[in-house]
Amino acid sequence: MAGKRSYGDACGIARALDVVGERWALMVVRELLLGPKRFTDLRAGLPHVSPDVLAQRLRDLEQAGIAERRRLPPPYASQIYELTARGRALEPVLIELGRWGGANAPAPCAEASMSLDAHVVSLRTLFDPVRAGDFAARVELRLGEERFRVVIADGEIEAERGELPDPDAVVETDPRTLIEVLHGHRPLAAALAAGTMRFAGDKRAAKRFTQLFPLPAPAAA
Repeated sequence: MAGKRSYGDACGIARALDVVGERWALMVVRELLLGPKRFTDLRAGLPHVSPDVLAQRLRDLEQAGIAERRRLPPPYASQIYELTARGRALEPVLIELGRWGGANAPAPCAEASMSLDAHVVSLRTLFDPVRAGDFAARVELRLGEERFRVVIADGEIEAERGELPDPDAVVETDPRTLIEVLHGHRPLAAALAAGTMRFAGDKRAAKRFTQLFPLPAPAAA
């Protein structure tokens, strides 16, 4: 990334920020955590970034070996972007950054929004292994036309885009209802009664799934 500004500091934090510290860089990485995307998909997930800036960030991430382009074979023939192994290594950094932001950053303004993938990534951010205990389940999350595989086992959670063969439970809803229920802003029973959230398969496992993502307590001032 010739021409980029550098902190000129040998510390690993500074050197990491030299690579991913530009505005929108880590947001692009967030949008690719759950799987490959086309440029138009990235634009949909990051509506406030201009096409030119997005294209530049993608070039920066490619040059840094964090993301790469490839073309899908026919009949799709679409160009997609995906994280390399080096890029995927940023996932725990983003998860911890999200946890810190949930407890320490100012509350979002009323107009603020989240992309679909950001909602699913937040499951990793908010997952409480203590609440989960020995709970284990393979859950398919259906948000509109999108499908996500969520696997919980041994106090850990994995989430990625795609259908889950023979899931233990299916949770079908929309992103807003999902977050309202997970955050305790809307009773699960009310969402189920209204039909805005539906369970299939092991309904007890589906219910338990919705109880594992508490909001973090605000940090002391």
